Amino acid sequence: MPVMTITPDTKDWTWVLQRPCPECGFDTQAFPVEAVPGMIMASAAAWQEALAGPGDARTRPEPAKWSPLEYGCHVRDVFRLYDQRLELMLSQDDPLFPNWDQDETAVADRYAEQDPAEVAAALRQAASAIAGRFEGVTGAQWQRTGNRSDGASFTVETFARYFVHDPVHHLYDVTGRRAGPT
Repeated sequence: MPVMTITPDTKDWTWVLQRPCPECGFDTQAFPVEAVPGMIMASAAAWQEALAGPGDARTRPEPAKWSPLEYGCHVRDVFRLYDQRLELMLSQDDPLFPNWDQDETAVADRYAEQDPAEVAAALRQAASAIAGRFEGVTGAQWQRTGNRSDGASFTVETFARYFVHDPVHHLYDVTGRRAGPT
């Protein structure tokens, strides 16, 4: 089987904090930040459906676009990574997040070869973990800070808004359905 490569995503997506995403329609400013845990769990439920079918979750719609399974693996890993980063923000002063290469991870972890049912279960578990951590955020904790190595700086609030766009956007990538009112 020929290797199908994906062009690495090198965009700086932090602009979604200033305006709605023209692709998926999600507006990171259109909801109270306290709604994030419920939005995470709603997204995880939608991902369960996307990974279950119809059709083979392993099939890429085109050679240079991830399959639903590959996107599901990515979203699972984003939930895990952002939970770690949120924990750093809540427990350390102004931490610098370790680098993460999503494209390298997809290859190294063989996203395309994973079992869709196992990915769906792990995605649901990771969503529950980060939703629970966000549920525990109160008061001044929303203003704690953290930084990426590329210079992007977040408060817990902007981090939550930036983060929640990712699973919604990738669900759009898989289903073609734009985000509804938040």
